[in-house]
Amino acid sequence: MYACANYTTGMLVPLFDDDTGLLILAGLGDTAIDCFEVSTFEPFLTQVSHSMTDASTRGIAMVPKLALEVLSCEVTRVLQLTDSCIVPISYQVPRKNSGNEFHDDLYPDTVGTTPAMSAEEWWQGGNKQVEKVSLHPGKRPKPAAKQPPGKKELPSGGSKEELPRGCSTSSSPLSTPSSSAAPSRSPSSTSGLSSGFLPSPSQSGKAIQNLMGPTSKFRHIQGAVMHRDKHITNIRNLNLTTPGECDGFCVNRQRVAVPLAISGGQIAVFERSGPGRQPDTALPTIQNSVNVADFSWDPFDTHRLAVAGDDAKIRVWQVPKGGLKETLTEPKLVLQGHTEKIYSIKFHPLASGVLVSSSYDLTVRLWNLESGEQVKVLTGHQDQVFGMAWSPDGKLLATVCKDGKVRVYDPRKSTSPVQEGPGPEGHRGARVVWVCDGKYLLVSGFDNRSERGLYLFSADSLSSGPIANAGLNVAPSTLIPFYDPDTGVVILTGKGDTRVYIYEVVPENPYFIECSSFNSPEPHKGLAFLPKTECNVRDVEIAVGLMLTKTTIEPVAFRVPRVKKDFFQDDVYPDTDVWWEPALTASAWLSGSNGQHKKFSLKPKDMTPVSEAPKEAPVRKYLPSSVYLEEKTDEQKKEELLSAMVAKLGNMDDPLPQESYEGVDDEEWDD
Repeated sequence: MYACANYTTGMLVPLFDDDTGLLILAGLGDTAIDCFEVSTFEPFLTQVSHSMTDASTRGIAMVPKLALEVLSCEVTRVLQLTDSCIVPISYQVPRKNSGNEFHDDLYPDTVGTTPAMSAEEWWQGGNKQVEKVSLHPGKRPKPAAKQPPGKKELPSGGSKEELPRGCSTSSSPLSTPSSSAAPSRSPSSTSGLSSGFLPSPSQSGKAIQNLMGPTSKFRHIQGAVMHRDKHITNIRNLNLTTPGECDGFCVNRQRVAVPLAISGGQIAVFERSGPGRQPDTALPTIQNSVNVADFSWDPFDTHRLAVAGDDAKIRVWQVPKGGLKETLTEPKLVLQGHTEKIYSIKFHPLASGVLVSSSYDLTVRLWNLESGEQVKVLTGHQDQVFGMAWSPDGKLLATVCKDGKVRVYDPRKSTSPVQEGPGPEGHRGARVVWVCDGKYLLVSGFDNRSERGLYLFSADSLSSGPIANAGLNVAPSTLIPFYDPDTGVVILTGKGDTRVYIYEVVPENPYFIECSSFNSPEPHKGLAFLPKTECNVRDVEIAVGLMLTKTTIEPVAFRVPRVKKDFFQDDVYPDTDVWWEPALTASAWLSGSNGQHKKFSLKPKDMTPVSEAPKEAPVRKYLPSSVYLEEKTDEQKKEELLSAMVAKLGNMDDPLPQESYEGVDDEEWDD
């Protein structure tokens, strides 16, 4: 007998678990991982799951049984080696008491770690078997570790630290490694194993909370790609290797900047007013002369683009009115001060001409574009700076670092952080954004098991750690958050993902309210959002983003389903910022002045707010006629039922159709 797992051009690597009879198959260079159950009777091989990962497999290995989370009903775990990371993939059985009880039917005694004999005994013909041990947390043999002199061994059950690895009471299993293809859920017919990966307890808890607790008006938000006539297509030579600190591309209300994989660090600029197929010939570009590390549009000048390069310089370019007509080779301004490659750059949200940058030299520097000079050097980071974010009032700057710390600076008063606290445990990338009117910091990062998650910190007490967190899934790319301060909605996705996560962040328990997600038809290379004024309020759009693929830029609208679309949904659209006007100049802000954006309403003049909509008269509901008639007796009901059945089946006394056919007379038949 044989079974076909999937098509692959690489060598198929099998991993078999004797205890459960599970066979894991992964093709080198492939993204699919199949799980089968092997039995001694037909059908012999039963497919348990077929999952797709975000990266190609370069190698795969099975984790020892003693390392499994048995209280979470984890029956096997494999490690997938990709080009840039090692991804754990967990297979678990759904049980009601998962996390509290040990299910001995899932865990027969397994081979221990004590050798049965020495090499010399085996050479002499010995055939002893390795002694089996129980996976029950209370029955496992204790490791034979030498105790320091004078130190007594802790009694059994004394503390959580004495439990062997894999017996932690934590019930946080790993979720699917790819959001693009959910594994099948068909159970095995022989062992009762349920295929695929289970959601983490934080996800299941949120699902229950959505049923029993607070709900969000954005819970059923819908993401949809707009019509093709608004797409920019036939983009060539797209650079797909931008650093993890870069969003991949950047947009403003008028144009889109996209890095190209052409020598000289070239950047293509597309006008949003001219969608459609781009010509096959070469386009005029910005020639940055060195590889692009990060870039950003000036929020108050749609023609000014700041580009950070590998040579530790920041070049400020001025795009002509109407877009690029010829190649730009000379920047308007060059900022020098960093001694090593730059990580990322951010414009100030309120003051014009203020820019902040982070670098491999472990410093964060402030620049005044009015004078073209460096004005501040912030210190305190011990490793790579993953992300930076200005507070909504523009007074503070938050950073998240690879050294495991989240920091807040008051850059006009001190070059050292004014607050510092523990950040995500994983060291693969992170982002930070201010939420809830600047009262909280939202950090997207990784835990120590490579699971992507969200962490919420109180901006006033970073040292106490996160006050809430939510686990999402296992994937290699860093989640890039977009936060809408008007609605409290945060939209997250990573470069190379297909799924876009949406949450409403609230300043009280449960803090994270999960909303519907959006799935793109193919992995996208980035998702950047347009200003709030680009939303169509008549269609109840709360966010509009541009999705970058290998060859296209496609607008995606996120809409809230509403019945009364003829009215302006003022509960969804509070007054928003006049974001295109700076509140103060760079010199005024640096001298200590503060400001805030003006507010204006998004309501069109010809729309009435839904809060002022006239109350509709209640519609009278008519009951069926049976309510007004006398109750029928059982005999009457039986008679009606019999009549209905006869009408459906036909009268048995009616002649059959074939009786009317011509044939031989009865007299001609032989007796």
